[in-house]
Amino acid sequence: MKIYNYNEIPEDFFSKIEFENIETVAQIIKDVRENKDSAVRKYCEKFGDGIINDFKLTQEEINNAIKETDTKTLEAINFAIKNVEEFAKAQLNSIKELEININSNILGHRIIPIESAGCYIPGGNYPLPSSAIMTIVPAKVAGVKRIIAVSPKIKPVTIAAAALAGADEIYKIGGVQAIAAMAYGTETIKKVNKITGPGNKFVTSAKKQVFGECGIDFLAGPSEVLIIADDSANPEYIAADMLAQCEHDKDARAFLICFSKEFAQKVNEKAVEYLKTLPTKEIASVSYGKSSAVIVSSIEEAVNTANNKAPEHLELCFKNAENAANRFANYGSLFIGNYSAEVFGDYVSGTNHTLPTNQVSKYSGGLSVFDYIKIQTYQIIKKESISPIIKNASILAKEEGLFAHKLAADIRLEKKGRI
Repeated sequence: MKIYNYNEIPEDFFSKIEFENIETVAQIIKDVRENKDSAVRKYCEKFGDGIINDFKLTQEEINNAIKETDTKTLEAINFAIKNVEEFAKAQLNSIKELEININSNILGHRIIPIESAGCYIPGGNYPLPSSAIMTIVPAKVAGVKRIIAVSPKIKPVTIAAAALAGADEIYKIGGVQAIAAMAYGTETIKKVNKITGPGNKFVTSAKKQVFGECGIDFLAGPSEVLIIADDSANPEYIAADMLAQCEHDKDARAFLICFSKEFAQKVNEKAVEYLKTLPTKEIASVSYGKSSAVIVSSIEEAVNTANNKAPEHLELCFKNAENAANRFANYGSLFIGNYSAEVFGDYVSGTNHTLPTNQVSKYSGGLSVFDYIKIQTYQIIKKESISPIIKNASILAKEEGLFAHKLAADIRLEKKGRI
């Protein structure tokens, strides 16, 4: 871990990853769009998933996967599902259908679930049953009629989590070919209205390229955490939390903002110690070596750095952190206090772990039940109150030079008495 003073932060500390339209990704998407199942099979075999004849898991395969998953793991999955479901229901209940009266006319909005969703569950370095829970449960709560899950090299525990979370269909495919199949449809997989879930840079590039054919949640880069800690924090906790992000992949990053170089060195010493025996050290050591700490002299500098960095996960581990929490505006999810470890949000506390990275939190929040609904407006204009509506719409239409618009307004005044 590199250590910098606040006034020495390198420019690349705040740099973003650009998700270009990778040429090979575009070629795969085009092939799947044109050749459907045969192209999906070709790329599954080419990229290490093996020969897959039947993409869709049968009910028997799903039942067997649940049987293969040990009881304690199933209990943990159900615990997580319950908490994520409860939070998603509370979120959904926080918004209401609306109808108001403006100038005797009725205006309103309805809350309508999307009809189908495709949940991408990564399976490259590790099986991620937690991602199945985080993407599927909010869709189920929202009332999505058809929820499909796709995952490469899918393990029984991921199948079990997807099934228990409420997936209607589960497919053992991943990568760009899975994104393209969900976006355009194949003989086996019907297209979906929206694709959600994290993935590597190829999956992310594929989501970027199919956006418009279907919706997506957001473009997420490698995982990241930023921790702000003072000397009252436990260096062991901080080091463990940083490594928890670093073990995701070699491009993941952990950032520490603290108030003394001595504290940063204590955290670094603990992290180096943990890495010696960490089973995932081959990955974690690489990303930790590229991570960094920034020494600040005030909470103002800490806030400024965090808001500019806009991290996926933001941990506040300093005295009276709750009182300062509202000063932070850009983060995927916020963890306040020494015991609010990011790992709890990853798995079981109830908030979603599919979060914006790469400074996307400057304009968007994380995945939630809101990603699976549409808020659609309606209006009922009354004949008896139409005159001011016509008059002002006609003026604006004329100003814009849109005379059919003006006609569509004016004609209703002329015909008002005869309808």
